[in-house]
Amino acid sequence: MNQMMRIVVTGLNGQVVRSLVEQGQSRADLEVIPLGRPQLDLEDPKFIERVVTAAAPDVIISAAAYTAVDHAETDPVRANAVNAAAPQELARVAKVLDIPIIHLSTDYVFDGTKSTPYTEGDTACPVNVYGKSKWEGELTVATATDNHVILRTAWIYSPFGRNFVRTIIRNAQSRTELSVVMDQVGNPTSALDLATAIIAVAKNLLASDEQALRGTFHLAGTGDASWADVAEELLALSQRLGGPFAKVNRILTADYPTAAARPSNSRLDCNKIARHHGITLPHWKNSIEATVRRVIQHQTDLEVTK
Repeated sequence: MNQMMRIVVTGLNGQVVRSLVEQGQSRADLEVIPLGRPQLDLEDPKFIERVVTAAAPDVIISAAAYTAVDHAETDPVRANAVNAAAPQELARVAKVLDIPIIHLSTDYVFDGTKSTPYTEGDTACPVNVYGKSKWEGELTVATATDNHVILRTAWIYSPFGRNFVRTIIRNAQSRTELSVVMDQVGNPTSALDLATAIIAVAKNLLASDEQALRGTFHLAGTGDASWADVAEELLALSQRLGGPFAKVNRILTADYPTAAARPSNSRLDCNKIARHHGITLPHWKNSIEATVRRVIQHQTDLEVTK
């Protein structure tokens, strides 16, 4: 399909949104229309249909979310409004417009007690308010329209906004040692890679009514690591590229208490999306260098957009 595809994506400054916009700026076959506040406020869903319909999309990408995991523990009403009620309305609008919706979800719908990577068939059992709100969002989207794809992803990083890679490099500018958790394991995922994959999924949905292309899929970077592993890798890259470096002190989750519980195992089995959509993301070690390089080149932005 070579014709122009118009994608509406919720949010303005999120990592995936900015990665999608970057793709749209570099491709002749793609127009990406980000919608966020004040034009589109997901906490006020009565305007969603009018604003989205006016943009005349071929596909809706539900990417914006309430992602303050710890703060959500004391702010469940807002978390549920953005992560559950708003996606439900977006999916309803998608059905009215007779177009597909791709909704981004998270590894946090699982409790992390499984010893192997989670498959789409595993039972959701979130351990924090954020995870519960995202699981509810999955259910509302799936109920509102059959023409949907729910993409569970994990441990997103990018050159943009607030994420682990940028935080570690920023902290290494002023510290010689950093303490990083070593007993949480997941699949680090480049938002740049994710955006490319989302566009491929969207094209597949528009090209075929096949039901196997729809439903819930896991989509994360290839290869797993602990947060400490990722920190050591990216700091070594930073040092080679002339950026800041710090020693990583490996600590346990118990040594770094947070308001919200985190799953110790966030690994996602991504074989289903490889089978049905032909998509496999690159290994995280291959992708992270591109992000570190861009962050190092723009270190002055770290304090501004942290």
